[in-house]
Amino acid sequence: MASPLLIGICGGTGSGKTTLAQKIIAVFGETRAVLIDIDSYYRDRSHIPLHERHHFNFDHPDALDIPLLIKHLQLLRKGQPIEKQVYDFTAHTRKRETVRIEPKEIVVVDGILIFAIEELCRLFDLRIFIDEAADIRLLRRIARDVQERGRTVASVAQQYLATVRPMHLKYIEPSKEKADIILKPGDNWQIVIAAIRELQTTRRPGTH
Repeated sequence: MASPLLIGICGGTGSGKTTLAQKIIAVFGETRAVLIDIDSYYRDRSHIPLHERHHFNFDHPDALDIPLLIKHLQLLRKGQPIEKQVYDFTAHTRKRETVRIEPKEIVVVDGILIFAIEELCRLFDLRIFIDEAADIRLLRRIARDVQERGRTVASVAQQYLATVRPMHLKYIEPSKEKADIILKPGDNWQIVIAAIRELQTTRRPGTH
């Protein structure tokens, strides 16, 4: 088998990265494609008091264990399995259990900062940026954090103004220039599927 294609999906919070990633997995099937979410690579904060963890800047590259993510992607590219971390967003800690991920033909990685970190960005064979409107992204963020992470609307708004929006403007928005495909509202996501299939046919076995 040729070395896996690494597909990066970037965009601001609530832009629809995971939704697109899941569509790609559905098209190619779970036997051929696998998802790596960057949310699993937040650094463990169990050594910090709980009340202080909530005020940490989770939208800065330093919040992520990038060396571990890069190591895992390199292992998958070599055809070796990894043990992916499981992150608890309510406590901001890593759980003890891990999830074994086997290498597949297509490895999809989604995350807000994956194009802003050059060493990580270079690994991807295809870079997709979802350019969704800020108001839509914020509404989705509020709904997700309230429903899934036990947050209040006030706390989500405070975090958005304090770190999410400033970090988006500093790191995420400029990284759009590195994308091979920029999906704007109303664009047909099938162009991504077509691009992946083209890569599959043009790459030689074993190439990176």
